[in-house]
Amino acid sequence: MDRDFLIDLFADFGPVTIRRMFSGYGISADGINFALALRAGLYFRADEVTIPQFEAEGSQPFSYQTRTKTVTVNSYWQLPARLFDDSEDLSVWARAALAAAQRAALRKRPKARKAAKKVVKKPAAKKSTAKKSVAKTLRRVGKAKRAHPSK
Repeated sequence: MDRDFLIDLFADFGPVTIRRMFSGYGISADGINFALALRAGLYFRADEVTIPQFEAEGSQPFSYQTRTKTVTVNSYWQLPARLFDDSEDLSVWARAALAAAQRAALRKRPKARKAAKKVVKKPAAKKSTAKKSVAKTLRRVGKAKRAHPSK
């Protein structure tokens, strides 16, 4: 699936943002990612409310193979093939997927921030004037050596 095809596919749904992601594209609306277009197909965000619709259509959750096992991602389900030809019904499913993504975003808890420790700084001890003048002299000597390198 290419970018132009996806833009046309979601024309009835409304404006979407399509970004490169993994081996395909992430599709979002209002800043919330609700679909993935990958080599294996188009997957919509799903939750306990929408999964029964996908199951009724015979869809499967997104899964991929690692070296040791098959990983199933139950939050994204494959779009039924019949919806590619029915843009009105596809937009209904897309709205449901966006709603599922919004519900998931609400369930996420903000990460707890560590309480910032107050560090009380002690005033720095003042250098004696003799030490200051020695430090200045050493800096001057260093500058002079850099300005006039010996041959």
